[in-house]
Amino acid sequence: MPRVKVPRKSTAIDMTAMCDVAFLLLTFFIMTSKPKTEDPVPVDTPAATEEQTLPEKDIAIITVGSGKAFFNLEGAEARKELLLQIGQRSNISFTPSEAKAFTTLDNVTVPVSQLKQYLNASTEDRKRMNSGIPTDSVSNELYNWIHDARVVTKNLYDKELRISIKGDSKEEYPTMQRIIAILQKQKVNKFSLITTLKGK
Repeated sequence: MPRVKVPRKSTAIDMTAMCDVAFLLLTFFIMTSKPKTEDPVPVDTPAATEEQTLPEKDIAIITVGSGKAFFNLEGAEARKELLLQIGQRSNISFTPSEAKAFTTLDNVTVPVSQLKQYLNASTEDRKRMNSGIPTDSVSNELYNWIHDARVVTKNLYDKELRISIKGDSKEEYPTMQRIIAILQKQKVNKFSLITTLKGK
């Protein structure tokens, strides 16, 4: 007995729900992503095989390049408190607009004496002012930045500040030795090095 042929119908899939989910995911990733911070000087980090994500707060990054040191403390609230501490130490008062500008900075790139001028400058002028934080024995301001950042982190989060060094792979040894000596002077013997992921 012959079979009855069922006429074929084209299948139509409603993609409205799928588009909604795709746009929701896209919006979520855009809103939660953190833009990459621009380094004050070109830094070619050495390669490593291990990968570990940096936390969002209670971490400080010391960027070293071209013989200069730069300092960054993660978290807007912690940065605001740090500016107050540095201001008290140096007898400098900062206005609310200067404090707000400091919370948006990627790095501290000038000595404390130039900080007010730096905060009131335009973005282009700031790029030209990247003289670095003094680390010599006469004016060791990096020591103060690290010390006060540790105090602020302990007061705000009740945690020890984690410190990472992001150094140029071609940086000379005495510069790195000076940075590590500043950390050891504060009994900070545990810190991490920021590297790029080595390809397989």
